[in-house]
Amino acid sequence: MHNILPRFSFSPVSICTGFVAILAVIYIGLIAVVMSYATLTIEFSQSVKNNEASVAGLEKQYLTAVAHITTMDYASAGYTLPLAKTFVKAKSGTALR
Repeated sequence: MHNILPRFSFSPVSICTGFVAILAVIYIGLIAVVMSYATLTIEFSQSVKNNEASVAGLEKQYLTAVAHITTMDYASAGYTLPLAKTFVKAKSGTALR
């Protein structure tokens, strides 16, 4: 009866060659992982800078509005001081009820 499977002879050179090929594939995979991680880190850093710039713009708008409000002459806008101050006691203990 013929043996269907061929006989493999494993020499130290073929084993080392296979081991080096496997290590080369793992090395290339690790380089790809590190490069993708670096790309994501740079992209995240850029998005943080963009968000900081948009927040700075919003803060500038807010501070401009606050400066306008605090320097406003309320009497010229039609506001007057109250005639009397009255204390009103609420029935419930919290403002959310």
